[in-house]
Amino acid sequence: MKRAFIRSLFSLGCCLTLLLSTSCSRPDPTITLRGASQFDENHAYSRTLKRFEELVRAYYGKPIKFEIYMNSELGLEKDYFAYMSQGLSVDFAVVSPSHMSTFSRAAPLMDMPFLFRDIDHWNLVLDSDALDPIADEITAKADVHLIGFAGGGIRNLIVNKPVTTLAELNGLSIRVMGAPIQTRIFQAITTSPTVIAYNEVYNAIQTGVIDAAENEAAGIQQMKFYEVGPEISLTQHAITVRPLCFSGKTLRRLPDELQTAIIRAGKEAGAYGRQIESTEDAIKLAQMQTEGKLTTHAFMERRKLQQLASPVKIAYAGEIGAQQVLKRIEAIR
Repeated sequence: MKRAFIRSLFSLGCCLTLLLSTSCSRPDPTITLRGASQFDENHAYSRTLKRFEELVRAYYGKPIKFEIYMNSELGLEKDYFAYMSQGLSVDFAVVSPSHMSTFSRAAPLMDMPFLFRDIDHWNLVLDSDALDPIADEITAKADVHLIGFAGGGIRNLIVNKPVTTLAELNGLSIRVMGAPIQTRIFQAITTSPTVIAYNEVYNAIQTGVIDAAENEAAGIQQMKFYEVGPEISLTQHAITVRPLCFSGKTLRRLPDELQTAIIRAGKEAGAYGRQIESTEDAIKLAQMQTEGKLTTHAFMERRKLQQLASPVKIAYAGEIGAQQVLKRIEAIR
């Protein structure tokens, strides 16, 4: 009787051990989505990703995990886009259109200098369907969806000496983003452009490899470019468009209701990102000037820059088959 009781206890113990083992080894069914940003949590792009997370949680209404890696922990934007295209490591991120040019020749048009007349024109374009043909091409060729449009920083020149006229701009060695249209337009406005990785710009100016770069206020502040290029020439040559991207391979693996929540949240998060960056851009620039970190200089011949850039824009649009996209953008009032 005693032996039978002991055997029963032993069997019960084995069953409990097996049950606990099975329970502990069962995979967590909660979906995890991973985002990435080159910047810290205070940057507009990082805040856009956090807003996207909040909106997806609200619209999906079921348990879901988010992991957002900041401060270039997973590389740079060009890396994020490649990862999303492959369905690896990064599911969503804000990425410059220049980094999409490997898959779509038309992508850099979204970020082309002198594309927008002003902030109002920029907002109207991004709220319209004008960029849909480019977004569709990127989805088809890179398998990455542009689910929203952030951005809104006004890009100016970051220089180690004051530049206010075409004569002073002529021959200026400047870092540009790695899309051919960027190089061509900066050549057209008489500078000497060169492509350098974003994280190497500071040292390149500091060591005299280049004299200048170009960026919006948030980038100048985040990367402390004012330490090596304290003279800001207000060329206002571009207003940034920064698509909020989502991996197509990831999206297709998700439940339909989560896909719907992601698409809805993407559009709204993009609009949120535009609002905060376009609002804060002038404030950040003024703050850095007040703190004595930089000095701004009005560029006296901006209209001439637009005139020099115009034929390059038209020719580029023709080469990539985007004449109608450019016409549609310029027609929006």
